[in-house]
Amino acid sequence: MIKTTILPIAATTAFLAGCMPVPQTAPPPALPAAQPVAPTPAQGISGLEEREPDLCGAKDYTSYLSQPGSVIPTIGLTKEYRVVEYRGIEPQDYDPNRIVFRLDASGNIYNIDCG
Repeated sequence: MIKTTILPIAATTAFLAGCMPVPQTAPPPALPAAQPVAPTPAQGISGLEEREPDLCGAKDYTSYLSQPGSVIPTIGLTKEYRVVEYRGIEPQDYDPNRIVFRLDASGNIYNIDCG
């Protein structure tokens, strides 16, 4: 008899529990807006912060801008230089004393800098 009494009571309790409103919780507190943080300068990496603009003397060769890249060997450079073809792969080693000639799609010099 206990089994027959418990089952209807349990069913009624479950039915009524489904009709009860869900308890409301308070919304979480708003977080303060994040403030941007300035990046710290690189320390101990040569060539990033202490880089001089024209250690290789690239400005001395600006008269060769817009000329064909074939003139580079005839300039008579006595220091190291690199020629970067249009869409060519350039190694990422930095040498502030090396002159870098960059060529455009037509093979003409469009940029001269150090690197």
